[in-house]
Amino acid sequence: MSSAADFAEQQVARVRDDPSGRLDLLRELYEGDAGGAQVHLPFRRAASAFMRWQLRRGLLRPETGPSPGSPWWRAVNERLLRDGWEARVLLGGGGGPASSISVELAVRFIAEPTARNWYRAHNASVVSAYLDNLDLARTETRTERFFMNLVLMRVLYAHALVSAPRLALGRLAPVAPLLGDPRLGMTGVFLSLSRILPDRYPLGDDVETYVAVEHSFGRMLDVGVISPRLKDLYEWSAHELGQPRLAELLLDRTPCYAWPPHDSSPWRPPLSLSARIALRAAPPLRDDPPSMS
Repeated sequence: MSSAADFAEQQVARVRDDPSGRLDLLRELYEGDAGGAQVHLPFRRAASAFMRWQLRRGLLRPETGPSPGSPWWRAVNERLLRDGWEARVLLGGGGGPASSISVELAVRFIAEPTARNWYRAHNASVVSAYLDNLDLARTETRTERFFMNLVLMRVLYAHALVSAPRLALGRLAPVAPLLGDPRLGMTGVFLSLSRILPDRYPLGDDVETYVAVEHSFGRMLDVGVISPRLKDLYEWSAHELGQPRLAELLLDRTPCYAWPPHDSSPWRPPLSLSARIALRAAPPLRDDPPSMS
């Protein structure tokens, strides 16, 4: 009898060079038959937002052909699919223990499908994929690597809105879980990015061009709200996701996944008026340890 991990790998291999098939496989994970029992999991649209953004940019296209996709983004996408399917099979009585902490968290989400458990499962798979594919990330352009870090920073923050609201919004904590609802928080992350990134891959090395056209809300959020609490956010996320190496992807408030820490200027633009207002309205609560909610 094959293990749950083997079955999940077979499922992913079947759609490896079929971008739309990957999306269908994700939908089936959330809304499909599992051993004769129909499964209806919440937050499918939130998970789909991540993949649809990758599809629009052509990141998941086959690696061969006139317009190949991104080996790194394909690997990240496959990790999410494999972890989810392995968890589904395990809960259905499939063989073998969970192959990773991210699969264990996916099992927990399927068994108890709350917003907090969804974020833990989703982000643990994302972080695992980042850490396991660093060499592939280094082959990407400067702009792609900047947005890899930006995506990571924003999805970690969306999770904190739900699970660590005081860390995420300080004295405005009571509204944080609503803002971080996966149906709003995650879709907002990729809707925001879609407004500034063209639907093509790869991008060039002109990071500053894309940063300059970022709409005001996104930059206000990044600079005025997230950046001042990045150290606490990464430390809290590392603990929450069982991924201690995640904390190493930040150095002196500069996200440094496949990114040189000395290249900090794109991460520290001048504070706009809206960013100053946001920082004043929701300053970090320095007396709170990172693990506090």
